[in-house]
Amino acid sequence: MQIRRSYSIAAAVFSSIIVQGCMAHAEPAEARIVYSDVTLIDGTGAPPRAHQDIVVSGERIVEIVTHKDPGTYDKASTIVTGLSGRYVIPGLIDSHVHMATPPQPAKARAQLRRNLYGGVTAVRDMADDIRMVSEFAREARFAEIPSPDIYYVALFAGRPFFADPRVEAASMGSTPGTAPWMQAIDKETDLVEAVTLARGTGATAIKIYADLTPDLVAAITAEAHQQGIQVWAHSAVFPTRPADVIDAGVDTVSHVCYLAYQAEPVMLAAYEDRTPVDEDLLEQPEDPVLANLFSEMARRGMILDATGALFVNQEAERKADPDAKPLRCTGAATTRLTRQAWKAGVPVSTGTDTVAGPESEWPDVFDELVFLAREVGMPPLEVIHSATEVGAMAIGQEQEMGTLAAGKLANFVALAADPLVDIQNIRSVELTVKRGKEYLRADYPPVTAEEMGTGDDD
Repeated sequence: MQIRRSYSIAAAVFSSIIVQGCMAHAEPAEARIVYSDVTLIDGTGAPPRAHQDIVVSGERIVEIVTHKDPGTYDKASTIVTGLSGRYVIPGLIDSHVHMATPPQPAKARAQLRRNLYGGVTAVRDMADDIRMVSEFAREARFAEIPSPDIYYVALFAGRPFFADPRVEAASMGSTPGTAPWMQAIDKETDLVEAVTLARGTGATAIKIYADLTPDLVAAITAEAHQQGIQVWAHSAVFPTRPADVIDAGVDTVSHVCYLAYQAEPVMLAAYEDRTPVDEDLLEQPEDPVLANLFSEMARRGMILDATGALFVNQEAERKADPDAKPLRCTGAATTRLTRQAWKAGVPVSTGTDTVAGPESEWPDVFDELVFLAREVGMPPLEVIHSATEVGAMAIGQEQEMGTLAAGKLANFVALAADPLVDIQNIRSVELTVKRGKEYLRADYPPVTAEEMGTGDDD
């Protein structure tokens, strides 16, 4: 029999060697695919390894070995794809996305498609209408749509938060605060039942969002961990200070900016109070109050979903609009705090909390990678570690993804240019492999204005 592969890009891009063999009576159960002669950046932070072969069967990596002559592989069951000169990194992970507030299926599918064809193989959805998100997660898992794998939350917040119009948009059909995926919590709540309902949605974690006291943050976290589900929290929950969120033992905290409220003499009483951080209270270049927080986070291995590019980029946009309200932190403070956290040994993931319009060809997470490299000063090797292994840890999937090793999911990206020379070379994606299925960049259908809901597609 002959095993064939077809590509829609020129043979010069991928030199595929199709090997032939004969079998008398039966088809092979599953062909092995060898991605041959790559420079491997495995996501652990280790130096790159040149001339490696990645052997894949089905959804998983079988082995990674020093490059061998293609003729030495079993010809009856092996397909060899030559990737000489390419740089292979693990699939990227965006640890902070939103895709269904309100539900807009066409926009969400376009966002997911752009992510996947740009090298993102997993995302962490941080609160949406999970009736739609869970269906997307199922479709993504079985490759029915081009999409990263999706891990999502059930949101817990205090009752005042549920006047927020986003709640109605994401839980239509339920009284605000009563949907299993968006629950209002107070001291009368049966937390065992609340967490059980959250788990029943298929959520990977509970997100602790806003307007909860320190004792409730601690109690929710304890009950969630007792039931085997993670807790992902805002780094300040208002009126709960960042130190109390960290002491509660949550698994990840989002928004480095919010950590700066620890320096305030009086904590904001509610999330709805948008008073920015008083940055005059923060000592430069490294604030001692924040140093204590970062030391404790590092000790616990608590992950920081910094979302730094969000604050840097939106500050620039707001300067062009004199009527725009200020953000909670300036871009400069956000950058300093992220740098201080990283230098203190806090694992930093690459979350975005943004969705670009149809003008963007690449995933939003690229901005966060550039922020960490250019603004914060992380070496590109550490940036890739943040976007891969740390991202996998943030969703509790580090045993399955985030690094390239035998037994793990075949989630990786082939780049034409070296990202360690310049992190902007992340934009040289030629091929994404997710769960062993190939997505060629040349086949990417760009998102349209119509899909993104921004008007006619010119």
